[in-house]
Amino acid sequence: MKAITFRLPLISLLQREFAGYSATHLRADVLAGLTTGAVALPLALAFGVASGADAPAGLVTAIIAGILIGGLSGAAYQISGPTGAMSAILIAISARYGLEAVWVACVLAGLMLILLGLFRLGRYISFIPSPVIAGFTSGIALIIAIGQLDNVLGVKTPPAENAFAKVFHYFTHPLLPDWRTITIAGIVITVMILMPRINKTIPASLVGIILATVITVVLEWNVPMIGDIPRTILLDHRLTWSAIPWEHLSELLTPAVSIAALGAIESLLCGAVGSTMSGKPFDSNQELIAQGIGNIAIPFFGGVPATAAIARTSVAIKSGAVTRLTSIVHALLLLLSALVLGPVIRYVPLAALGGVLLMTAWRMNEWETIHFFVNARLRHALIGFFITMIATAALDLTQAILIGVVISALIYLRQSATSTVVTTAPVNPQQLQFQGSTITATCPSIHVYYLTGPIFFGSVTTVLEAFETAGDYHTIIISMRGVPLIDAMGIQALHQIVEEHHARGGEVIFTALQPAVLDVFKRTGLFDLVGARNIYWSSAHAIIELHERRLVAGCPRCHAHSESCQLLQIARQRLAPQPANQSTLSGESVG
Repeated sequence: MKAITFRLPLISLLQREFAGYSATHLRADVLAGLTTGAVALPLALAFGVASGADAPAGLVTAIIAGILIGGLSGAAYQISGPTGAMSAILIAISARYGLEAVWVACVLAGLMLILLGLFRLGRYISFIPSPVIAGFTSGIALIIAIGQLDNVLGVKTPPAENAFAKVFHYFTHPLLPDWRTITIAGIVITVMILMPRINKTIPASLVGIILATVITVVLEWNVPMIGDIPRTILLDHRLTWSAIPWEHLSELLTPAVSIAALGAIESLLCGAVGSTMSGKPFDSNQELIAQGIGNIAIPFFGGVPATAAIARTSVAIKSGAVTRLTSIVHALLLLLSALVLGPVIRYVPLAALGGVLLMTAWRMNEWETIHFFVNARLRHALIGFFITMIATAALDLTQAILIGVVISALIYLRQSATSTVVTTAPVNPQQLQFQGSTITATCPSIHVYYLTGPIFFGSVTTVLEAFETAGDYHTIIISMRGVPLIDAMGIQALHQIVEEHHARGGEVIFTALQPAVLDVFKRTGLFDLVGARNIYWSSAHAIIELHERRLVAGCPRCHAHSESCQLLQIARQRLAPQPANQSTLSGESVG
């Protein structure tokens, strides 16, 4: 009896990933990790502040995520940490419930992510339409940019319910901006715009922050700064088991769903993009499990929710990352920065981080996708995009995605309904002759209806209206080669058409049924109602059979036949009959 072996997906991933690993690969991972860490440092500090926490929280998040999530990830190239998208929803949750609630919601979200991974639901995230993804990305960019206006302008405004409410407050309660903070943010933005044109290797955001910090210290500008950076990854202000409000967990389920949804979407999108860039495999379900474990652990160190970061992952891949050691090295560099550079980092102005986040918000927008929607004049995509963007900025992520998906679904249903076309045509002998038939005259009591597109509840009315003329003919042929699927209401409509035509003494024939449609016919009784002898593989074959029958039995409604049975038999030989369930041959047009 053979032993049954069970191997975890992560073990298989690691075996493939480190097969043939050498010192050359290690050197590549270390260099890529150092480069990624240099890029991640200013972003970690900035996103910690943007999340409603502080810079140390962002740094701790990047360190723990880099080691724990990176080590358990579903891909060799994935880099996780605090992100702009996550900070956009965290700032609202923090303002409404407090930072402790963010930590608890993060733990709950981690549990949800693990369940998503265990139940292998990762692939269903791809069902979210691209206009919705682009819309909520732009909505998040709006939230980030608006959330940094206080730091950039050097003012302090009360927490707002949403981004639009905060903008409204600026207009109703005008404040005097601080020219120094605006200058600091301007310096960082300028460096981030110009630096890549000179040197793409050195992180522009890091150079901008260093330059802005030096100017602030030298000129002794009194502006808000990051402050002390604890030389530890276990922050004093963190989640503890005793602090978990067990009796109020139900109130935090909605924020937890938002965090889990964003964590899943952003991580899986990042994984898909990284897989395309690197050509390496990506296990979406293992990635969800890794994100879940990481987000359960991070709050107990004082960090904020993390997710995979597309920008940092791209840097790692372009820097030559080979394995997940790149993520761990990047985290170790951040840890070293916290331990060694803490006394220097404390002087970084918040306005400098605000400048980094403004540029990040601008670059977050999927401009290529948006331009495509506009240039192609895809109105349905633009509607979904703008509705999702506004909903994201005004509501929360979960509601925005739900609204966007519903709007996209409604638009799709409308388009599907209008794409269902029913055309009719009398039998054309010339078309039959072109296909090899010798028929020169046809029976005018035979009429062909061509159905194209899905037949479902949205298109049933169109189909029924098209068959209002069916009573003018004794035999109607319904060609369904262009029908990929049919739902319950669609099959009921065809039942109605067949029964009404039979009641008039007419005959109904179906041709070119796709396998899925034929299966529905058989399961719903329509196949038996029509009869196997009235289901053909093509309209041409059906017409030849009908003319043969009428030459033998006669036609009470038509005397147009003059061919002999011999010629019809020759035509039948040229169009050899096939089984009724074959539905992929061409040659449907006989009208």
